[in-house]
Amino acid sequence: MGVDWQTFWPRIVEATGQTILMVAVTLVIGSIFGIIIGLLLFVTRKGNILENAFLFQIINFLINIIRPIPFIIFLVAISPLTREVVGTTIGTWAAIFPMSIAAAFSIARVVENNFISIDPGVIEAAKAMGASPLQIIYTILIPEALGPLVLGLTFITISLIDFSAMAGTVGGGGLGHVAMTYGYQRFDTSVMVVTVVILIVLVQLAQWIGNTLSRKILRR
Repeated sequence: MGVDWQTFWPRIVEATGQTILMVAVTLVIGSIFGIIIGLLLFVTRKGNILENAFLFQIINFLINIIRPIPFIIFLVAISPLTREVVGTTIGTWAAIFPMSIAAAFSIARVVENNFISIDPGVIEAAKAMGASPLQIIYTILIPEALGPLVLGLTFITISLIDFSAMAGTVGGGGLGHVAMTYGYQRFDTSVMVVTVVILIVLVQLAQWIGNTLSRKILRR
């Protein structure tokens, strides 16, 4: 039998809220650590303002190890660590922990790539004028990379919506959990259709916000 939509809509609304919470909190946490990691990766490159081959190789190695792992496998693989940190492996906050780790290393690579695209001559000119590494970071690197970085974070946000759906299939809550429990396992196509439509709307909304912010920043 199909679900009673009159009583089931509150469950859909709750699941949508859980998905938005997972994505928003993960984006904030992942962005903070990802920008720091990406910045360290860039400034410690050979010939850069804070060259450090050892630190660069460690960070680069970690990113190359974690990023290629499919999220559903990563989610399960670090479940013992999730249990230690969060206290459980089920629920919204248990999903946020592995999502934040995966997002941080993905954002770090995006940040590094955006910084690499900056004209090296601008950095060299700032160094010649006596600017300190911190001044170069705050007055040149971040402002120059901000517009493309917003587009990169938009791409990551869309990936996080995908991550949240996968997390829901293993007890993470959100729309993925609803789709798996009430749609797939109970063979209810209507639930699957509704959850997919909501996920599409969330993706389109995230893309629109990212494009709008990026355009405003690039026009400055």
